[in-house]
Amino acid sequence: QVRLVESGGDMVQAGGSLRLSCAASGFMLKPHVMGWYRQAPGKQRDMVAVLTSTDTPAYADSVKGRFSISRDDATNTMYLQMNSLKPEDTATYYCYFKEIIRDHESWGQGTQVTVSS
Repeated sequence: QVRLVESGGDMVQAGGSLRLSCAASGFMLKPHVMGWYRQAPGKQRDMVAVLTSTDTPAYADSVKGRFSISRDDATNTMYLQMNSLKPEDTATYYCYFKEIIRDHESWGQGTQVTVSS
């Protein structure tokens, strides 16, 4: 079981920036996918950005050009750099891991991002 712990959520004004971190521990068998999802109150959880099994990034249309996903394999940490934040980016952001061969998923506990207008 992979354990994921997010950090970095905060309250910022529109136009500001935040960097979220996801510290992963446990045996991370490859191939796998890691990424970020978000969920606003009363809405479904949606993909924000993922790193595919070949470490290719993919982004939701709503964040393209503003958000950037990356990872540091030396520390097993994944990041989400969020720039030009908008009020509609307000949500709880979750770190996600999926081991492809055994189809095992892990989720973090979430970190709150609030963007004020």
